[in-house]
Amino acid sequence: MTISLRQLRALTAVVETGSFGRAAARLNLSQPALTVQIRGLEQTLGLTLFDRSARGARPTPTGLGLAQSIDRVLTELDHVVEGARDQATRRSGSVRLAVLPSVAATLLPGALARLRAEHPGIRVLVHDAVTRRVAEQVRDGSAELGIGTLPGPSAELHATPLFEDDLVAVLPPGHPLAAATLLTPAQLAAEPLVLTDPDSSVHALAECAFAAAGLVLRPAYEATYMSTAVAMVRAGLGIGVLPATAVDLQVAPALQTRPIDAPAMHRHILLLRRAGASLSPAAEALTASLLASVRR
Repeated sequence: MTISLRQLRALTAVVETGSFGRAAARLNLSQPALTVQIRGLEQTLGLTLFDRSARGARPTPTGLGLAQSIDRVLTELDHVVEGARDQATRRSGSVRLAVLPSVAATLLPGALARLRAEHPGIRVLVHDAVTRRVAEQVRDGSAELGIGTLPGPSAELHATPLFEDDLVAVLPPGHPLAAATLLTPAQLAAEPLVLTDPDSSVHALAECAFAAAGLVLRPAYEATYMSTAVAMVRAGLGIGVLPATAVDLQVAPALQTRPIDAPAMHRHILLLRRAGASLSPAAEALTASLLASVRR
């Protein structure tokens, strides 16, 4: 049994207007073409839907009940189609983004402001997470986009470079090492250190740098949030090893930073998505805003 949308719209139009002629005009059809649609529907269903007379067309009880049910379905379908069109033109839609906390506090707000100005109907659901979780969420589809790092090429993920970031030593006020212009892993190993979560990219890079120098990284303190790590450094609990772009450092003028003499203390911040997967229009719009913010 094949029933077309044209036939269903023809049925509801005739019921609402009470006339084949008026219904045909509403649907921009000739009256004979509309009649063909209704007769085809009646034949397919095996039902008489209208009693025709010189006064017009009156729906049978079956035809009236069917038209009322179909009208609700067609209204819902129109809403669905309109929503799809809005998404295609980036007037609406949503996108889930997993992002490193340091990027969420620096690059992301400006990109979201740009996105809202250009596409106010798009919603972005932001989940800030350590780098391992960022990649996992993109792989399993719980996030359509991710901003993080990768230890190497991945067949499952497509990566677009956003920017590069260095790790720096963050010194408590009045620390003796502030007299140096460059610090080595060996100098840092002799001090109590404050690092971020063991699953973070910062922690992984610091471990690599220490291992390359023949040292073992043994942090005195580890914190999930950048603001907590910065507060520990400010309290004199140790030297922090943190991203140079961390916004918490920009609002802590009493703290001094020094570069670290180790090639591994450098990370590439990447925009991640699943390899071979098409992006939704909302994700495409967010990607464009992120890249534009990086260029600025």
